[in-house]
Amino acid sequence: MWDHKDEILDGFWITIKLSLVGGFFALIWGLILSLIRQLPGKVLAPFRWITIGYIDVLRGIPLLLVILLISNGLATLASEGVIPKEIGIPQWLGESDPFWYGVIALTLTYGAYMAEVYRAGIEAVPRGQMEAARSLGMSHGQAMRYVIVPQAVRKVVPPLLNDFIALTKDTALISAIGLAETVQVGSDLYSQFFSLSGYTAGAICFLVLTLPLARLVDWQIKKQDEKFQRGIP
Repeated sequence: MWDHKDEILDGFWITIKLSLVGGFFALIWGLILSLIRQLPGKVLAPFRWITIGYIDVLRGIPLLLVILLISNGLATLASEGVIPKEIGIPQWLGESDPFWYGVIALTLTYGAYMAEVYRAGIEAVPRGQMEAARSLGMSHGQAMRYVIVPQAVRKVVPPLLNDFIALTKDTALISAIGLAETVQVGSDLYSQFFSLSGYTAGAICFLVLTLPLARLVDWQIKKQDEKFQRGIP
């Protein structure tokens, strides 16, 4: 492990960047999806149906398949001139196209999972909160922005952190398209030296990331339980 620490740490850094960037966009995309799903009225019903369909489909397709569809699909469209090369083979901010394919796949898939978490939090807010906000003259959008969503987000921090832990582990799947993240580095070292040290170091790296997050989830749950027992919303 020590002899190849530089390669392992470089792969670990890519894993961290994938987790942070993919998790950030997934959180935003999930919130957008959940808000669209909560739009009122018959006129906006098609948007709700499309959103529900999207969430069901993305939750039902394995992430590895999404990664392959995104990477191969965008590259093919770019090579055929259907979309600009800058979009089909993205190399933004100095990162490689497999990195961005991974970010897109993580965002699309985990955005769907997080949308359901947000929805649960929104529906857990008492209906009277919305009615009170509307009685004060707020529009539906204002009530969601200033009253409902802030309360909902506080309620769903632990499950969102659990999803982020799962997202962090699933970054390993992006090695399937050649990104030299933690798992791919371990695989390369094994193919060269027939040693499991690269895989072992990768496992340790993931534990360094996920164990503190798991303890943070436990602390958040305990904190929420204490508030509930004291009657604090």
